[in-house]
Amino acid sequence: MDAADAGRLRFIAKTQIRNVLGAVLSFLYFRVIDPLASERPVGWADVIFFVAAFAMLGVVGIAIGLRLSRPLIHPERHELRDVQRAAILLPYTMAAVALLGWTLAGVIWGVFWPWVTGVLSVRSALRGLFGITVLGGGVTATFIFLSTERRWRAELPGYFPDGELSAVADVPRLRVRQRLLAVFFLTSGVPLVLLAIVAYRRVALVAADPGRAPALLMETLVIVAFLVAVGLWAAIGLSLFVASSVAGPLRELEASMARVARGDLEARAPVVSNDELGSLGEGFNRMLAGLKERDAVKDAFGKYVTREIRDEILSGRVGLEGEQREVTILFADLRDFTPWVETTPPREVVRELNRYFVEMEAAVRRHGGLVLQFIGDEIEAVFGAPVPAADHAQRAVRAALDMRAGLERFNASRAAAGKPPLRHGIGVHTGTVLAGSIGGAERLSYALVGDAVNLASRIQDLTKTAGADLLISATTRAALDGTVTLTALPAVRVKGRAAEVEVFAVVR
Repeated sequence: MDAADAGRLRFIAKTQIRNVLGAVLSFLYFRVIDPLASERPVGWADVIFFVAAFAMLGVVGIAIGLRLSRPLIHPERHELRDVQRAAILLPYTMAAVALLGWTLAGVIWGVFWPWVTGVLSVRSALRGLFGITVLGGGVTATFIFLSTERRWRAELPGYFPDGELSAVADVPRLRVRQRLLAVFFLTSGVPLVLLAIVAYRRVALVAADPGRAPALLMETLVIVAFLVAVGLWAAIGLSLFVASSVAGPLRELEASMARVARGDLEARAPVVSNDELGSLGEGFNRMLAGLKERDAVKDAFGKYVTREIRDEILSGRVGLEGEQREVTILFADLRDFTPWVETTPPREVVRELNRYFVEMEAAVRRHGGLVLQFIGDEIEAVFGAPVPAADHAQRAVRAALDMRAGLERFNASRAAAGKPPLRHGIGVHTGTVLAGSIGGAERLSYALVGDAVNLASRIQDLTKTAGADLLISATTRAALDGTVTLTALPAVRVKGRAAEVEVFAVVR
């Protein structure tokens, strides 16, 4: 016998114990505590018949329950949907089998056994059927349903790894409100009805025979004490069961929410019912799956555009019409790139170029800049957009100096490998541009438009003939704080502009 079979046997044994306890209490009440005057005293025949009939009902109940739960016992022989349906229905199945047994018990002890013993009457039959089937069977079946549901919740995730219990059709959905109302009726309404019946009967007997008043009062006290004790026991047990069936999932959901609040998107709310609490757990898990998908898309998106652009686009702050801003643009271009490509294997060119871009982009990022694009061997970066920065000119020049130092480290590693050094030229200019999303309906890119962009590119071109690797414009120089050492160069005319342009070489 494996662990699953042992657990199943313990499960059935606990169910039968509840049935036995309910049957004993019913027997004590109807045959000992509050018997009808027409009924005979309890004898050994009654006890033997009780044990034999209850054993027979137990065997029949177990057989029916195992048959109805066959998809759970042999899941490999059934479709997954049938197994899942049987898993959801198990508490209902156990309660229904118990209620069927109590219905048969009402017929047996309310009709059959009184008929056999010669004390059958309409009154005794109705009393037995109502008391045993409705009262005893209702409370016991409710106990079995709630206890089975609580015990079975530990097993349900194995049948529903993705949750989604609500996706299974043709199964009842016991709402939380219905559950609470049923327990309230059984723990409050039923005891009051019984007490009312007892009081009415005893008042009627006293009216018929005043001499029996003391004895009837004592009987009433015993009956009331019995009903109060059993009623309290049932009320506490059922209340604890129904409270745990509501509070348990809410505690687990609260714990999952706390994990998500700490940034753990792997948290899941266990879905162990198909009521409102189950729907709440399913909704939470779907929301969590959406968050994970959004983060995955966001991370993938961030590999194609920078994080700053990604966040601005996702927040809706980047519009198609663009936004006019004063920014500082930086262009960096490798020197003698064509000869290097012609004499170097393509794979090595790509590998070395990627290493160079990683070094340069890191320098730009360290100073709050944004690389807009890589064009062949050229880099275009901006400072002050899309995230504003008041000192964007100072940041751009510091980044350019950092790029110069990065190239020196890059060349040192190339020299160690016996490779020639690379050179680059950097141009920096501050001006007003239109920054925003540009492109078609299916593809957009964040870009800068304006004369300032063209001038920054032209200044970078001047590094080829100016004898300096880092040049800035006069507008960029005017925005600096004086901590950068500059050398003024003769004003030059650049392509596309009639006026001469003042440029400065950055020493350090």
